[in-house]
Formats: sequence, C-alpha cells, structure tokens
Amino acid sequence: MTTIREARPADVPVILQLIHDLALYEREPDAVRNTAGSLDAALFGDRPTIYAHVAEDRGEVQGFALWFLNYSTWEGVNGIYLEDLYVRPEARGAGHGKALLANLARIATERGYARVEWSVLNWNEPSIRFYENLGAAAQSEWSTFRLTGDALADVAAL
Repeated sequence: MTTIREARPADVPVILQLIHDLALYEREPDAVRNTAGSLDAALFGDRPTIYAHVAEDRGEVQGFALWFLNYSTWEGVNGIYLEDLYVRPEARGAGHGKALLANLARIATERGYARVEWSVLNWNEPSIRFYENLGAAAQSEWSTFRLTGDALADVAAL
C-alpha cells in the first residue's frame, strides 16, 4: 500500500541516493554534485526553497517527488514545477509515481495554483507514455533554454 507523505529530515540520505539513481537512469551518473547538507538546507533550512514528498510502501521509501513553486504572469497565480519524480525500478508499476503526481495535483488545486509542469527527456518513452496516460500534454511549442558554466558566468558579467 502506497503512502505519500512530506519528506522529513531523516529522509535526506535516501532522497539523495534516489537522486543519484535517477542520474544513472538519465545517463548522467557523474553529474550529481548535491550533498546531504545542501539538500537538507534547501528542504529544511531557515528559508526552504524546495519541497519533497516520498512514496512509502511498508515503511520503505520507494520514490520521491521534489518540487518548487513557479509563477504564471498570465494567470496571476503560482504553479508547481516538478524538478524530479523517481520511483525505484523494482517498485515501478505499483502506483507510486501516480500517487506522487496525484498528491501534487491535489496540492495545486487546493491552493488555487494554475498548473503542475515538468520536463522529460525526449528519449524517455516509458515516462512519456506514463505522463500521457495521466492526461498530461507535451508543450511542443516551447523549448527549454539553460545558462550554465562559462555561459552563465559570461552573462552574469554583462
């Protein structure tokens, strides 16, 4: 039976491990620089900037959703940006991912937020099918842009 709950400080090590597992799945095993300390500070510090929920089954964390607020200037209300949704491979198909997304949808509707959105890698067909089966629609008219590394530093120096 899946239980969805807010993450607690004691969950930081398992969430960090799941982040590493997700990076491996997304073919970027060496890309994670996050630490337990920085994750704990972002989730539970004086001014939290992110939120997380975990999916538990029989007391074991099987997956997580990590998210933050965004804002729609057109709608005039917040939304949820889902940074990561991950369920352990051996726990997939048991409804954990669906329960995590349903939880975020409930939070959004209860708080009057306009939307829940996220990105998915184009090659990740199983996830794309999962999201489409829930009624999510790809925003193909938009492209994601990112400043990072030297380009970020160069623009910051302008």
